[in-house]
Amino acid sequence: MLRERIPTETLSEFIRYLASVEKNNGGRLPSLAELSGQLGISIASLREQLEVARALGFVEVRPKTGMRCLPYSFRPAVKQSLAYAIAIDSSQFKAYSDLRNHIESAYFIEAVTLLTPEDHSYLIELVDKAKQKLHGNPAQIPHQEHRDLHLSIYKHLENPFVSGLLEAYWELYEAVGLSVYTDISYLEQVWQYHQKMVEEIRVGNFQNGYRILIDHMNLLDQRSKSLSRQKFE
Repeated sequence: MLRERIPTETLSEFIRYLASVEKNNGGRLPSLAELSGQLGISIASLREQLEVARALGFVEVRPKTGMRCLPYSFRPAVKQSLAYAIAIDSSQFKAYSDLRNHIESAYFIEAVTLLTPEDHSYLIELVDKAKQKLHGNPAQIPHQEHRDLHLSIYKHLENPFVSGLLEAYWELYEAVGLSVYTDISYLEQVWQYHQKMVEEIRVGNFQNGYRILIDHMNLLDQRSKSLSRQKFE
């Protein structure tokens, strides 16, 4: 039976079905022919609904293994919508970046109190790797370390919507060219902020870490404005 209180008017038959079986049978799903009979819809309609579910990250289809439910993630839906918004108007990413800044700011204290000593060591390791890349010959942009550091800080929050919004930000970060910024002096400033923030987190000075996070975000905002001006020059 479908779970009670699902807002059925907003979900397709197939997605309602997925919601009812997500945690059952190891996530494996029957064939399209079986589902068509169970749900009382044509295979053609079922295929259309399956494609929507795949785009939203609710289900995956693989050769030989068939269909299975995926753990819920908000990221695929946000990524699709954000990518579309950027395709229409690339300046929309700035608005999303502002949202991301507010999310990180709002959840920072809660998030860092959940980090373990092992997490602290990993953050320090990311800072060290980033600095090695920046000072290498040739210098490299530590984009992956930047992404991993920010996402690692918030990884213990049991909130799939916060996680999805932050993950989508980093996945589209490259699409708007922010991961290829080559001003090494700017990047060194960024990682100085990161190093100081991680050290404050490690010793439990969370309010100091929060203030450094805000300063870091202000630096990114100044950079975004500079890049926007360059596009129109």
